[in-house]
Amino acid sequence: MKNELKVFEQNNIRSVYDDEHDKWYFSVVDLVAILTESEKPANYWKVLKSRLKKEGSQLVTNCNQLKMKAADGKFYKTDALDVEGCLRLVQSVPSPKAEPVKLWLAKVGYERMKEMADPSTAIDRARETYKKLGRSEKWIQQRMMGQETRNKLTDYWKDHEITESEEFAILTNIIHQEWSGLSVKEHKNLKGLKSQNLRDHMSEAELIFTALAELSTRQIAESENATGMEENKKSAKRGGKIAREAKEKLELETGQKVVSDSNFLPKQRKTKQISNKVES
Repeated sequence: MKNELKVFEQNNIRSVYDDEHDKWYFSVVDLVAILTESEKPANYWKVLKSRLKKEGSQLVTNCNQLKMKAADGKFYKTDALDVEGCLRLVQSVPSPKAEPVKLWLAKVGYERMKEMADPSTAIDRARETYKKLGRSEKWIQQRMMGQETRNKLTDYWKDHEITESEEFAILTNIIHQEWSGLSVKEHKNLKGLKSQNLRDHMSEAELIFTALAELSTRQIAESENATGMEENKKSAKRGGKIAREAKEKLELETGQKVVSDSNFLPKQRKTKQISNKVES
């Protein structure tokens, strides 16, 4: 299982890829939030789920409980549906976003088939997505390089007895806290983010120091063959410290803070208010 965020019109949708069955699963609540533009999508889904269950709907039966990352940075079991189930969900929720979401779901399935045939298409697609969101070439290059550094670190963890998503989150938070002085959650709050990916809203400098911290962590761990949580926690703190010291030197020279509240969220965004009630 691989956790990932998918983007639909500036909205993040938590997703999990099931390698065994070769299919994507998407957070039901995240989709409901987009379809209804409700401020309380979890409540909307609770009411709808109860009604569908009484009707004997196959949609509820096919709903999976998969661990996905919540706003607090922790992983919790979350209602999730595959593409087919999501299409049925769209039919159950009256929304002007229904057709765009259907097209998006179809595109996700098609892109996965292309990526399996040629993995480089995934990288190209990511670049194009960032371009459409207005990111500069320089920022995109740094984001992609940082992701490669991150992947190498997580690959190391997987090979050295770090297996649970919660453990990945704990180690990541240690590194982040050490170099930035903030937890991942605190950094997101500073930038005014909710479900959005923090790295997608980092400045070039923040991306660079995140990558330096993770690169240092991996190389320290490799040099000592760090295995298991306790040993990798120590490597994480030392790797983060290296980046923190470099950050502090840069701040001293420039007089500017590296960690900032800047983000790439739309400056003005009008949303149509739709009732939270589910029609019976």
